[in-house]
Amino acid sequence: MDFHSRACRLTLSLLTMLSDFLPIGVSFLAVLVLTPALRAVAHRTGFVDQPSTDRWHQKPTALLGGVAIVLGVGGVCWWWGPADAGFRTMLGATGLIAVFGLLDDAQPLKPYQKLAAQLAAAAAIIYAGYSVPWTGSAVLNIGLTVLWIVGITNAVNLLDNMDGLAAGIAAIAATFLGINFAMNGQATEAVMLFSLAAGLVAFLVYNFNPASIFMGDCGAMAVGFFLASAALLAATGGRSRSVLSVLAVPVMILLIPIFDTTLVTILRSLAGKSVARGWNDHTSHRLVALGLSERNAVLLLWALAASSGLASLLVRDFPVNVGIAILASLLLGFTLLGIHLGDVKIFSEEDLRAARKRPLVSFLHSLSFKRRVFEMALDVVLFVMSYYLACAFLHGTGEDNPTWRTFRQVIAVLVTMRLLTFLTLGVYRGIWKYISLEDAIRYAKAVAIGSILTAFLMKLIQPSAVHGTVLVVDAVITFVLVAGSRMTFLIFGRMLPQSTPSPAKRVLIYGAGDSGTMLLRLMHSDPKRPYEVVGFLDDDTLKAGMTIHGLPVFSSRDPLDRLVRDRHVQRLIVSSEKISSKRVYDLLDSHPHLQIEAFRLHVELEALSREPMMAAG
Repeated sequence: MDFHSRACRLTLSLLTMLSDFLPIGVSFLAVLVLTPALRAVAHRTGFVDQPSTDRWHQKPTALLGGVAIVLGVGGVCWWWGPADAGFRTMLGATGLIAVFGLLDDAQPLKPYQKLAAQLAAAAAIIYAGYSVPWTGSAVLNIGLTVLWIVGITNAVNLLDNMDGLAAGIAAIAATFLGINFAMNGQATEAVMLFSLAAGLVAFLVYNFNPASIFMGDCGAMAVGFFLASAALLAATGGRSRSVLSVLAVPVMILLIPIFDTTLVTILRSLAGKSVARGWNDHTSHRLVALGLSERNAVLLLWALAASSGLASLLVRDFPVNVGIAILASLLLGFTLLGIHLGDVKIFSEEDLRAARKRPLVSFLHSLSFKRRVFEMALDVVLFVMSYYLACAFLHGTGEDNPTWRTFRQVIAVLVTMRLLTFLTLGVYRGIWKYISLEDAIRYAKAVAIGSILTAFLMKLIQPSAVHGTVLVVDAVITFVLVAGSRMTFLIFGRMLPQSTPSPAKRVLIYGAGDSGTMLLRLMHSDPKRPYEVVGFLDDDTLKAGMTIHGLPVFSSRDPLDRLVRDRHVQRLIVSSEKISSKRVYDLLDSHPHLQIEAFRLHVELEALSREPMMAAG
């Protein structure tokens, strides 16, 4: 091949690549230009969103961002998208949703009016021939399709409660749906989803905290509807895939809006609140209540959405048993996150007491407090996962292996024995928030005894069904999963910033031993604590320079004046009775302006208490 032919082929390849990327670039530029123009129009016409408790913005903010997204991305999809009637019907139905969303932004519609529009748009999608292929019944699939489209449309709309949240999550979902299209061989559809992602990224230039424009119901409902409908194209098109991937991939890609809607629905039901009305009780609000800034809460949810999207790519091409393990692990993680977020106090005690007078809410409330039932159900999942991982680690994932052929029989015995030992040894009596080393030892004993009983029983029933090595590896994994699930409260709490009241006094703890560590934990467990611990002071020079829970340890032999001045210390608390009274009096004499207290442990029925020794200043 001569140089001229090669140059022509290279030019043709570059032009083909550019033609593929052109819609994506046009979508980005169109939204980037339209958004500030429509923002100006919104302010001139008064089409703005006033400050509210569920959104937290401090000044009137433009509401026509959704129009910019619909016009910019919709125009690209109409011009470059598939020319078939089904895709054009999808665009038309999305436009219908956008119009009703815009009307709702101008003058709030009744919930049933918006629902009617969503049902009509979903009917158009079904008429075009698209539905979820989740069951063998066409009628049931149609019902599930309506539920899917309406559910995702409203889930994305509900997620639009913090600057940049809905747009960012939708951009991530569109990206992974586009990758899914590309892996199916649906190149044109993939470009359309990437164009949506590009448009949303352009919108984020103006919508990320602090936002100068919102997408409103017009944008949120339209984007949610388009994503839900596009997932149907991915499920029904392309090459043949496993049933699990068809079921799991769209759910995993859109897991954040599904998770948020589920969490809000459950917790509002328990509090007797309306699901349709806006409240500041979404996932993002609860993360902020736990100490994150608005930006960090949004970024964390973006990261979780990306992780879920990456997991969806693994599920689609792995064997079914591996896909089930990935999906179960992801759902388990989100379940634990939901438990933590559910503990955040959003509604007042008066509201909760009034709600519990209703029979259904009272039943759900009492059921939610039966933590032992939940813990047992969670452990059953962990037992199955750990045994599966042990078998996969030692024998691979091939289903023709003898270990997999007896998997169900061993699991039945293993789960029964483990539950019996966990109940007998009191595993379910503990409180996760206060897990200790003694609890970890109890878990280890219960896991070991359960494995031994399983091995003994299986030898009597079916000697060739189980191998000792598999049970040993399974026991190790089970202990890690069980202890890890219980420790999530501690880990989650440590990951979040420790907030302190604004007038908190800066404190130095004297004594970097067990008593000092216990005192630090006591202070951190009280959300209204008046102290901010800046470090430890200790007589042991070997501890100097070390850290305890991220706080530095200083030597008491060093000049205390400089430490007090540099760290702005206002109070010194003596944590241990081993520190002599003479040493405390010496500190008082040499630092009369430093308040000093003594902390002691009572071994009676009373809990920890603090006894002021003397204060000067």
